[in-house]
Amino acid sequence: MTALTLAAAAVTVALLGYLGFALLFPERLS
Repeated sequence: MTALTLAAAAVTVALLGYLGFALLFPERLS
């Protein structure tokens, strides 16, 4: 894996995790 691939994967996982958290706990977001 190149650094760019690793960075893209990290961003994708972070965005998916954030979206999942926002859908599960919308009342915790300001």
